[in-house]
Amino acid sequence: MLIKEKSKSLFEKAKNLIPGGVNSPVRAFKAVGGDPLFIKAAKGAYLYDEDGNKFIELINSWGPMILGHARDEIEKAVSESLKLSPSFGAPTENEINVAELIVEMVPSIEKVRMVNSGTEATMSAIRLARGFTGRDKIIKFEGCYHGHGDSFLIAAGSGVATMGTPDSPGVTKGTAADTLTAPYNNLEAVDKLIQNNKREIAAIIIEPVAGNMGCVLPGKGYLEGLRKACDENDILLIFDEVMTGFRLAKGGAQEVFNVMPDLTTLGKIIGGGMPVGAYGGKKEIMDHISPIGPVYQAGTLSGNPIAMSAGFEMLSYLNQHNEVYTQLQEVATKIENGIKDNLHQLGMSYSINSIGSMMTLFFTEEKVTNFDSAKTTDTALFGKYFNAMLENGVYIAPSQFESLFLSTSIDEKLADQIIDANFKSLKSIL
Repeated sequence: MLIKEKSKSLFEKAKNLIPGGVNSPVRAFKAVGGDPLFIKAAKGAYLYDEDGNKFIELINSWGPMILGHARDEIEKAVSESLKLSPSFGAPTENEINVAELIVEMVPSIEKVRMVNSGTEATMSAIRLARGFTGRDKIIKFEGCYHGHGDSFLIAAGSGVATMGTPDSPGVTKGTAADTLTAPYNNLEAVDKLIQNNKREIAAIIIEPVAGNMGCVLPGKGYLEGLRKACDENDILLIFDEVMTGFRLAKGGAQEVFNVMPDLTTLGKIIGGGMPVGAYGGKKEIMDHISPIGPVYQAGTLSGNPIAMSAGFEMLSYLNQHNEVYTQLQEVATKIENGIKDNLHQLGMSYSINSIGSMMTLFFTEEKVTNFDSAKTTDTALFGKYFNAMLENGVYIAPSQFESLFLSTSIDEKLADQIIDANFKSLKSIL
């Protein structure tokens, strides 16, 4: 039985000072029951909470810790940078170094602008797309999350493709009217939206591999179809690779699927664990950003020297060690096959989606290809599974609708422990 006294005490204190006791909603454990664990430290593949519990962890700060926690060379780079000052609010050489790596590694990016978060990157990319095209509307997909910008907090109504309605108080009806939504993996719905909004759509934004309705892959020809539709209608295609960038391959999902967007948003890994984001793309589009273009975007801490030092070490390592992706795939395949064997032994027919080092076990027998099929999952059963995994020493995402992220710190031995914990947890919730 896990000891949770200190975490429980801290959560009670936090609720008096912070809305809901957390600074990001998913941390509250509402979807899985119980109170959140307060984390004290992490190293390699392990998390340690305030009560002294130790977990093999499969979130990795929601993606950026692809090499595991507290990587020595990244810690050293941050420490050295910190001695020079944590912030200047002025240009530094390392901003150029990181930009050079991003341009070298990501096939579609010719120029890049640093920001401070994935949300800031997607908000800025949408503004740039609107400024470049002179159009107001965008298309996004049900179940794809692009941060908490007003334009993205839109839920689709019923039907194949519907005008958005606000999904959060504070999002105006005017903003919602400019956001069109379609089901993921449905090209026909996109075509209908384009036909019904001729010359009004600035951009289509998509997670090329969704990670926020669980891990959901694009169907065969789907990304190619979006690229074709954008080309035929002078619409910009934006890949939100905040999760997939540098994780699925050095060049992200666009390298894996060989489909090139006009703009790409990045985050997570390029900060090596520090808060960071970026957006980039074709030179002629990026040159519409101030100070050389009319589209305004700024940030005092953009290109922060601490984040750039961590990011440079991370990207340099990934750029020089392509075996990282082979290793991650081998371990991911072992874990996925182990979970499938467990399900078979226990007579369960649940669904697993995976690609590279991203993976989700859905508690539904339906193949998950979009948000509607993801919502057929048994979330109450997932909550029991989550808590059982904690008891068995494995920390997974506290939501059915999130992807797991592996790191290179998870070796064959730890993979076996994860598979064993999965079997015990599934058996306990039968």
